[in-house]
Amino acid sequence: MPELSLREIPQDLREMFQKGNAALQRQNYDYAITFFEQILKRAPGFFDARQALRATQFKKAGGKTSLFKKMLGGASASPLLAKAQVQMRKNPAEALQIAEQVLNADPSNGGAHRVIADAALAADFPRTACLSLEILLKASPKDLDLNMKYGLALAAAGQVAKAEQVYTDLLRAHPDKGEIAAALKDFSARKTLREGGYDNLADGTGSYRDILRDKEQAASIEQESRTVKSDDVSGRLIAEYEARLQSEPDNMKLVRSLAELYVQKKDFDRSLAYYEQIRKSDVGNDPTLEKAIVETRLRQFDHKIAQLNPADPEQAQAREALEAERTAFQLDSCRSRAAKYPTDLEIRFELGELLFQAGQVSEAIQEFQRAQNYPAKRLLAMRYLGQCFAKRGMNDLAAKKLQEAIREKPTFDEEKKELIYQLGSVLEQMGKGEEAIEQFKLIYEQDIGYKDVEKKVNDYYSSQ
Repeated sequence: MPELSLREIPQDLREMFQKGNAALQRQNYDYAITFFEQILKRAPGFFDARQALRATQFKKAGGKTSLFKKMLGGASASPLLAKAQVQMRKNPAEALQIAEQVLNADPSNGGAHRVIADAALAADFPRTACLSLEILLKASPKDLDLNMKYGLALAAAGQVAKAEQVYTDLLRAHPDKGEIAAALKDFSARKTLREGGYDNLADGTGSYRDILRDKEQAASIEQESRTVKSDDVSGRLIAEYEARLQSEPDNMKLVRSLAELYVQKKDFDRSLAYYEQIRKSDVGNDPTLEKAIVETRLRQFDHKIAQLNPADPEQAQAREALEAERTAFQLDSCRSRAAKYPTDLEIRFELGELLFQAGQVSEAIQEFQRAQNYPAKRLLAMRYLGQCFAKRGMNDLAAKKLQEAIREKPTFDEEKKELIYQLGSVLEQMGKGEEAIEQFKLIYEQDIGYKDVEKKVNDYYSSQ
């Protein structure tokens, strides 16, 4: 499970990462921490989010904790750390999540950083391990075990030259340690292989052609990085990836790339076959995979619907049947994902929207009440709750929920306008005309063209 870059995580997590960074810049540390934790729960290998979380934890603490003092405490001092150590043997990613809870309150906790370093190495997250090891080494720069672990983590992260320097310094301080000298020789050999481009040859995964950094290879890499590829590029990449798959049958990242490429070529059956291959593998228990499969099926429905002519009575009937089937599939699959991942609040929000659109208001309320604890969708979930209460004639509850959402929204943007407009509409339904017009006037002052606000305000003044 290698570490992930921003380009490798789903789009919704990228948006959440941007919001977390924005909250950090506004010094809204608790909100930022919530965002980063949600991201890392789904993508524990996303290093940028881990780094941002660590920076937020320290900024929130404001230097109030003593690193040297916390280094004295062991994992046994905290039930959370004891729980994390147990999980580390079974699920390193879960151990990371538990240890982060300790760092939220005490970002300098040595026990937590030791757990994170060990769990990160076990999960193949060397950069994450380095992050905690560097913090530990500030307090104990001469700790032999920490330094050796740090060197190994650096090497695993691809920083072989830096790892070599760490072990060179260690050998000077401990000339009698044969394991240091042996590791140093290994680093030197690894550095030579890496610099010459022969490291893939050594483990049997590369070829001499990989060493030739010619224009064709550069073009291939550039084409591969494009989000939307032309048909000829997609075809070439499909041929290349399927050839590689013959020798790398367990490379699920390659399989997923093929699934995505076949979606672009509108060969949905082949795409779904590749996704199904991933689902049956060791990495198949993944909510992002489930969502990708659902989105592919929906695109398949849309493609079939687009082929039908609504002006033709027979085709129009077939189109209606397909649209109904699409709606039913979308709701059923979302229910299934919500049952499989009951703590995933993003899925809960998605299910709430679908239930609301289907007119199942009571069930939608339950989902939105859960989803309002999801930072990225909190205000939108609260807005939907207001709409749900209004649909059921519970206008007092609707007004209360919308007012709560408005208080949490400092920026007067489109989202806040809609919240205020809905509040005004609810107050109208309650017969509170004066209070309602005050809401519409707030929008009128900022955006006279928003919906029918101009008419409402003009009518009010004309009646005076």
